[in-house]
Amino acid sequence: MKDAGPKLLQGNEACVEGAIAAGLKFFAGYPITPSTEIAELCALRLPKVGGKFLQMEDEIASMAAVCGASLAGLKSMTATSGPGFSLKQENIGFAVEAEIPCVIVNVQRVGPSTGMPTSPAQGDVLQARWGTHGDHEMVVLCPSSVLEAYTLTVEAFNISETLRTPVILLMDEVVGHLREKVVLPSPQELVVKDRELPAGAKEAYKPYAADQGRIKGVPPLARFGDGYKFHVTGLTHGEDGFPTNSPKVGEKQIVRIWEKIHSRRKELSRVEMLYPEDAEVFVYAYGSTARSAKRAVKEARAQGIRACLIRAMTLWPFIEDVLSDVKKKHPKAVIVPEMNLGQMVRPVKRVIGDACPVIPLNKVAGQLIEPEEILAAIKEAV
Repeated sequence: MKDAGPKLLQGNEACVEGAIAAGLKFFAGYPITPSTEIAELCALRLPKVGGKFLQMEDEIASMAAVCGASLAGLKSMTATSGPGFSLKQENIGFAVEAEIPCVIVNVQRVGPSTGMPTSPAQGDVLQARWGTHGDHEMVVLCPSSVLEAYTLTVEAFNISETLRTPVILLMDEVVGHLREKVVLPSPQELVVKDRELPAGAKEAYKPYAADQGRIKGVPPLARFGDGYKFHVTGLTHGEDGFPTNSPKVGEKQIVRIWEKIHSRRKELSRVEMLYPEDAEVFVYAYGSTARSAKRAVKEARAQGIRACLIRAMTLWPFIEDVLSDVKKKHPKAVIVPEMNLGQMVRPVKRVIGDACPVIPLNKVAGQLIEPEEILAAIKEAV
């Protein structure tokens, strides 16, 4: 979009515009509600900016194509929902192991299985973190507004390219289909990061040698076709990319890909705190539910209740340090509203422990949790 000024955009549309602003050049996907507008708009927009769009035969192939395009040097993305996200998991794990930068958008709907395709849910929160097997960290970002669907998509690409890792943008149907008036950042305001390319002699290049790059623990990534020897496998491998059965080499590699994210969990944390100074009741919320929570917290304040909103934009790595600080305040309660049967409430309870009650507020009816429901929970807690 070249024209400046306010725009009426849908969340899914803003996601595409953010991806293109971040340098997206390849999209592979398969239409699935409620993410379909992302594929449709990529099909329209990408050819105009020198990019490629492919509708694949299924979600497994889509994720594989994204991995291949990224290894060829293109910033790559796919988008899906529900059953499609499940099908992508094996190749997401491949991207983790082979350290392939890419962005996966999941616009959540009610499940399991086919569920209610046009209704909102937040049931994929744990799947986004634990959906693929093995020891690894995952970066999962979660917007609550149309503008954040844009800015966090840019951020997802920046993290992915910088750390050589897949990043998940986890929206829900409300945010994906919401339309809001937004003013998008100008190109001059955006920070766009690209992967580090190798600079040394081609014959000396090792695709998984972490000491060759500027960023600790992250090897430079050559592009296929540029003349660098590059072996890619989903097997545990050494610095040269070839498989290994050595316990010492294997453990070093697995720990490194885990540590490059784990060691940066504070740096990756995106969180908004509303009225934290004197709060006695905290509400931890994310996605569209956080919009209701913000309204409820403001209303509670108007009624003399010292409530605070903790709005997580980074779901994983978990914002443990923020909640550790909350625990030290000895609150009366932490309330966790979610459109699921209790997923993020589990890590919240792990950190808060027995310092105060951690109260779940859950709904899986394919309906947004209303501000009045959260306000009622706040009042009951005090």
